[in-house]
Amino acid sequence: MIKTRKIGIIGTGHVGSHVAFSLATQGEVDELILIDKDQNKAIAQALDLMDATSYYPHHLLAKAGTYSDLKEADILVISAGPLPDMFQDRLDTLNDTITVLKEILPQIKTSGFSGIILSISNPADVVATYIQKFLNYPKNKILSTGCVLDSARLQSRLSQTLDVNRKSLIAYCMGEHGSSAMVSWSNVFVGALPLADFLRLRNLSSFDTDQLLSETKEGGYLVLRGKGSTEFGIAASLVEIVRCIFHNEHKILPASVYLDGEYQQSGIFASVPSIIGKNGVEQILEIKLTQQEQEAFTHSCSVIKQNYEKALIL
Repeated sequence: MIKTRKIGIIGTGHVGSHVAFSLATQGEVDELILIDKDQNKAIAQALDLMDATSYYPHHLLAKAGTYSDLKEADILVISAGPLPDMFQDRLDTLNDTITVLKEILPQIKTSGFSGIILSISNPADVVATYIQKFLNYPKNKILSTGCVLDSARLQSRLSQTLDVNRKSLIAYCMGEHGSSAMVSWSNVFVGALPLADFLRLRNLSSFDTDQLLSETKEGGYLVLRGKGSTEFGIAASLVEIVRCIFHNEHKILPASVYLDGEYQQSGIFASVPSIIGKNGVEQILEIKLTQQEQEAFTHSCSVIKQNYEKALIL
């Protein structure tokens, strides 16, 4: 029997609706279940998606549903929670996001869903940690987009600075999806060349890693302040993870995953290069960090831990 690809999305606002649209237009889903506390919004989003079905790569069934409809879903996207205002850090939304999670997680738990959970609610790493522990979910079957989007922003800025196509770059943000994110510059490659070798080859002596990282971190806030929410980038990042799962691509992405001793960290989600396939997180890759990079990563993880502890008492 041929199995169709079924995805549930909880939260159909700016981010959730763009995720649904990107999944449809890229042909990475056959059936979408949209769930929102505002049922009329979920119905409207489903109708809008269905109106466009004639022009998608293939047929799509989209409908507003309930938690019981998630039982047979392959993937569940959690995009519920408030958007930060233009001057808030992602961590500033923690209280409101946990309040929302306390509403939806018990319903997920009783729905019978057993597929892979992709969380894109912020603060991303804290939320993924909270969800996994609340549901006592298999650690390989839950991950957050984390620094997948940050890394795309980093690659964009590197591409402009180096005058090299971004697809020739291997460059990852790691740690928190937030202001403490770091980059292992010793593991950045341009084609087959380490970044330092490429800079010497191109005689680029004014390369400023601190400035590039600062611009990368600021990128999301520039979008937020300009239009009120980030939509396209996060949707594309989510679809990339879905593609890895449905097609068992074993692609390496810097998603936020559960660390159990890797990089000297345990019990939290943080972004590190990981192999993503049909089982979710297939393997975490522990790349060699310099002492300074390890310290930056440890600091970033401490921010996640501190805020997870806050979440527990909310």
